[in-house]
Amino acid sequence: MKQAEPPSSSQIVFLVGRNSRGHWVAQERNGLYGGLFISRAAAVSYAMFENGHNPAGVIATPDTIELQITGRPASAIPPIIEAEAPVRRAA
Repeated sequence: MKQAEPPSSSQIVFLVGRNSRGHWVAQERNGLYGGLFISRAAAVSYAMFENGHNPAGVIATPDTIELQITGRPASAIPPIIEAEAPVRRAA
């Protein structure tokens, strides 16, 4: 029987666990994408599909995880400057 190898840095790795409201979360480790799910099975199925059906790339965590989709590290997101924000006017 083959031992599962730990995921390499080039593999897509997902964390699967519950958020503070009890919903199931599957999130790519860098926060690029993920989702909220009604069951653990649905979260794991999504994670497996997204990582190419590699069980070593799905990590179940007992810790509370909150879904945060940033697409890039939080420190790289520039703040919104008032002058750049779109102006909306009520009719």
